[in-house]
Amino acid sequence: MNALIWKPAVLTSLVVVSSAVVAIAQPIDIGSRRELFVDRLLIQRMTGGVELRLHHPVKAPRPKSPLPEKYYFTVIKDEDHDGQLFRAYWRETNPDYPGPFHTGHAGEMVCYGESRDGHEWTFPNLGLFDIRGSHGNNVILANQPPLLTNFTPFIDTRPGVKPAERYKALGGYPGPGDKRGKSEPGWGLFAFVSADGIHWTKKNEVIPYQPAWRHAFDSQNVSFWSPVEQKYVCYFRTWTTSERLRSVSRTTSPDFKTWSKPVAMNPNLPGEHLYTNQTHPYFRAPHIYIAAPTRFVRDRGDAPGYDKKDVNATDILFMTTRAGSVKYDRVFTEAFIRPGLDTESWRNRSNYAALNVVPTGPNEVSIYHRSGDRYVLRTDGFVSVHAGSQTGELITRPLIFSGEELHLNLSTSAVGLVQVEVRDESGKPISGFTLDDCPVVYGDGIDLIVKWKNDRNLSSLAGKPVRLRFVMKECDLFSFQFE
Repeated sequence: MNALIWKPAVLTSLVVVSSAVVAIAQPIDIGSRRELFVDRLLIQRMTGGVELRLHHPVKAPRPKSPLPEKYYFTVIKDEDHDGQLFRAYWRETNPDYPGPFHTGHAGEMVCYGESRDGHEWTFPNLGLFDIRGSHGNNVILANQPPLLTNFTPFIDTRPGVKPAERYKALGGYPGPGDKRGKSEPGWGLFAFVSADGIHWTKKNEVIPYQPAWRHAFDSQNVSFWSPVEQKYVCYFRTWTTSERLRSVSRTTSPDFKTWSKPVAMNPNLPGEHLYTNQTHPYFRAPHIYIAAPTRFVRDRGDAPGYDKKDVNATDILFMTTRAGSVKYDRVFTEAFIRPGLDTESWRNRSNYAALNVVPTGPNEVSIYHRSGDRYVLRTDGFVSVHAGSQTGELITRPLIFSGEELHLNLSTSAVGLVQVEVRDESGKPISGFTLDDCPVVYGDGIDLIVKWKNDRNLSSLAGKPVRLRFVMKECDLFSFQFE
């Protein structure tokens, strides 16, 4: 499989048209990448009531030993550690921190938990810091204000990365207030590195504060190695200039030391604050970056008595962007995860998704919430091409693929079905791959294979521009891939 190959010419066209795919004229080379229907890039038209549908995560049963209710979580699945190990990181505060103090949060610490199944968590006594007279705690970083306010780690998958720097993170906070026209050392984001994800070393300030910014960096600033872009990517908090809305900017680096000029992505709707961004490559399709930002709504909900001046409500959205793009796609603008029935979830800053959607089973992925709850979706199950009881269809734009089989992530009812017809670039059905040649596909599976009569495979069409015609009834199609 060549799921990570991305041809420059194709990348250029995607960047230009990520929010206006109607402009694409040339066939889109998808190789053998898995494609999800989280944007409209590959869709020419949908008819017969077929539509894109957002699927909402479902809260899993509460663990006996959940993650704590804290801020700014990161959850990493480390598959190189004795099979699999889930690592969780979050911000905590040391109530006995003596100073020096920094404008903002005083005494921030980073705490650590781990899990073998992604559901029940343990909190090891690491003995690294004396907190309230004891080393029996799970603190991995402390006494570095203001760098631990938003410490956000990742596993560096870059080929050839030094073992001592397998884990990396960014952290930093410039303090509140209007800083336009100002910039000082220490206001930017600092790099951290680690061999094991527990023992960390602070490096240099790598993304400096820009004097053109009114404010920046005051929530999680997420970074990762992109195997598609072949560089490090960082999505970080900025504020829009005119409306002063919490927003997102992007910068890249070849070495995690020198970063490009930031580009404001500004995915906000009018008046909309995006508190976090949580942008990261989806593990089954790393050319697609999933984002689960918190939407911050002033003057709704409730707040603790000491904080009545900051009454707000929050919920969690769903956005995507593709590798190399400087725009987010927002096919859906409604909430992905609502606050819910619990009155506590309508209080000040109560709803944050942890960074990373991680696989916790062969058929499910998990999203962790600051409440300590875990939300689950089927694998690839963010958005589907949905058909109801009326038969309808989806026709793709011209595609170029590699492989010989077409695999679908699909769910139908008992009477539901999908058939796939392969057409040439002009839209003419190709002999042997017409609708009449395709037995119906039905059922529910993450990896169902489409067949055509006489056991024809698709190898003769690989490398040629084709269109796919999906004819559907009572069906949700989540993703497809040529293998």
